[in-house]
Amino acid sequence: MRKKKTGGKRSARRAAPIERQDGGSAGVSRRDILASAQTWAIAAAVLGGASWFAVDEVCASVRDHDLSRIGQGVAMVVQIHDPQCPQCIALQNEALNALSAFDDDELQYVIANIRSSAGQAFARSHGAGHVTLILFDGEGNRRDVLVGQNSAEALERIFRRHVRQSQSRS
Repeated sequence: MRKKKTGGKRSARRAAPIERQDGGSAGVSRRDILASAQTWAIAAAVLGGASWFAVDEVCASVRDHDLSRIGQGVAMVVQIHDPQCPQCIALQNEALNALSAFDDDELQYVIANIRSSAGQAFARSHGAGHVTLILFDGEGNRRDVLVGQNSAEALERIFRRHVRQSQSRS
């Protein structure tokens, strides 16, 4: 004769619904409440993270398009940029790769988007078209204009020379 096991695994059935004082059933168990709270907590964490990322991206984008940073004491690279131009996008990627070798207090990067009125005015005032990089010293004086594609390695050499010259003039 076999003995019936007791204890062992708990059954997977749900907890009994909470009973109301009037004899009816509320239909919501503690497990349901905890599961709902967990779902809301995860959703809040995901939304919070996504919001932080979005705000960070917007702030970076605004900073990258702030032409008033030119002449604020740090050498600057300004790209005349059309966001719909494949050559401009390729130049931007190469420039950003080259700029990764520099600290923000050495050399900074700004975009003059020719799709905006401020970007168009800036490009016009410097006689520049898209696929162009304009190099400024820390005082905001234009020092060099690079037209067309360049590799990240070539740009890094040019930027290094520009930073040295800008620092020697200071």
